[in-house]
Amino acid sequence: MKSEDQLVHICSREEWRTAEREGSRVPATFAADGFVHLSTPAQVHLPANRLFAGRTDLVLLRLDPAALGAPVRWEPGVPADPASMLFPHLYGTLPVTAVTAVEDYRPDTDGMFPARH
Repeated sequence: MKSEDQLVHICSREEWRTAEREGSRVPATFAADGFVHLSTPAQVHLPANRLFAGRTDLVLLRLDPAALGAPVRWEPGVPADPASMLFPHLYGTLPVTAVTAVEDYRPDTDGMFPARH
């Protein structure tokens, strides 16, 4: 599977534990945005550095796109992102059954998350 075909989601370990208990991940931003923010492995460092720099309590959820159960739309991020870069947005809650792996997601010693390839 190519990197651009893979989807990931960042959350805290505690948020993941809550999702496991409740059966789905519903981020605090879901009510306002109407979707769950996702990324590809190659672009996940951009929102990670913008939103979570220095945090050491994060996990990266690897997802099975076929098991998400709601539409994924590829849409622009923020103006500071590279030109023409689109991010996957899940227009529904994130079912725990779509998570294929949970990995610790830690920044480098400078507090920044490196690009992944």
